[in-house]
Amino acid sequence: MIYHLAPLDDWLRDPGRPYTAASLLTEGFLHCSPDETTVLAVANLFFRDSPDPLMALLIEERLVEPMVKWEAATGGPPPGSTPGVLFPHIYGRLNRTAVVGLEKLERGPDGTWAALRPWS
Repeated sequence: MIYHLAPLDDWLRDPGRPYTAASLLTEGFLHCSPDETTVLAVANLFFRDSPDPLMALLIEERLVEPMVKWEAATGGPPPGSTPGVLFPHIYGRLNRTAVVGLEKLERGPDGTWAALRPWS
């Protein structure tokens, strides 16, 4: 299972089409994380001021149609993640059939992203 962070509105936009994010145009791939700890570290680094709701797409890697490549983060992994962690990058638009679940990120008392909870 790999994870991709997305504002809920982005995920719900164009439900009949493959999912994409701005990073596909700017960097050539969709950023993903390998585990829940890394998802929270990435959310706190890049989405700290993002308004709710922020979602984690649960992606079954073997169902992803574009190429998935595991790579080191440019500049190193975010604080709070495992040193040397590799990140799965999806090189193309994500087929929605690979998304097998959705979890909502919740903030802790200090305002940081602290947990993932099932979304229904």
